[in-house]
Parts: sequence; structure tokens; C-alpha cells
Amino acid sequence: MRTTLAVLFAASLASCASVPRETAQAETPPPADMTGFLLISQEAAEHRASHLVDEATFLRMSREPGTLVLDARSAERYAELHIAGAVNLSFPDIAVASIESTIPDHATRVLIYCNNNFENAERPFPEKRAIMALNIPTYIALYNYGYRNVYELEPRLDPRESVLPFEGSLATQFRDASAAP
Repeated sequence: MRTTLAVLFAASLASCASVPRETAQAETPPPADMTGFLLISQEAAEHRASHLVDEATFLRMSREPGTLVLDARSAERYAELHIAGAVNLSFPDIAVASIESTIPDHATRVLIYCNNNFENAERPFPEKRAIMALNIPTYIALYNYGYRNVYELEPRLDPRESVLPFEGSLATQFRDASAAP
């Protein structure tokens, strides 16, 4: 019995050794794929160029059926101030299951915004360097997960002057624009 097990063990080792190293590595995806990220980022950047919208368009689209406003900031910042009706899915929590449960239909129109869309509101919308604005990785992530009906708020706005309605624990400190035209 021991001889049979030893022969089987040796045969299995030999079969593993005969698999080229490249093939074995290709079967197990890497934990992070920088090349893939850069490729999908370039594709997403080209797509994004025609999906930037102004405030009035963002507001109009947000009110149309089949549209979801997504806030990918932290739950803490979201609770302080967010566009009324926005759904919070913090960027670090965007994963296969969470994105599919939040946006099950890939045809859903998704509107995104981030900290850098707002000024004069440092507490709820802390400023980031422009190349690190949360809209960029959020757009890339949505694109990578197969969402193509994504639009991004383009301008910088003061929440006190914006026509976008806001809600959250700090909303009373900012003008409620829900009655604006």
C-alpha cells in the first residue's frame, strides 16, 4: 500500500513539474493587475469624455425614472451632506456583490459626484487633489463592472448656491435648493 501511495505521489509531482511555469501562473490571477487597470482606465477615460454633465443636466437626469445617483464617499461624509436621494456605496466597498446588489441592471443610468464637485463645504466635501478626485476611480470601477450609462457632474459648485437639493445632518447649514427652478 505504501509503495502504491509513493508511486501515485511521485506521479502527481511529475505531472505538476511538467506544467510550464507560465501556464501555472496564468491559471491563478494576480491579486492586482496594473496592466489591466491601465487598459480599462484608458477605455473608461475615452468613454467619460462624452459623459460629463453640467448642474442643470445632472438635476434633470436625477429626476428621471431609471436613474440612480451614486455617492461613493465614506458613510460618514455621506451622512453629513449628500445630494437628496443619492445612494451611498463607499468606494472601498465597491466589489462584485455590492455593486450588483446596488445597481442590478447594467442599463440603469448612474450619476456620480464627489468631494471635488463642491467648494466652500470642507467638512462634508473635503477637497482632494484633482488627479485623485473620487469621480475618477468611481467612473473606472463602474466602467470595469460593465456599466456604460454613467454620467459625472463636471463643475465645481457651492452647495449654498447650487440648485441641487441636499440632505444630511449638515443640510440646515446649506441652502435647501429643492424649491429652486
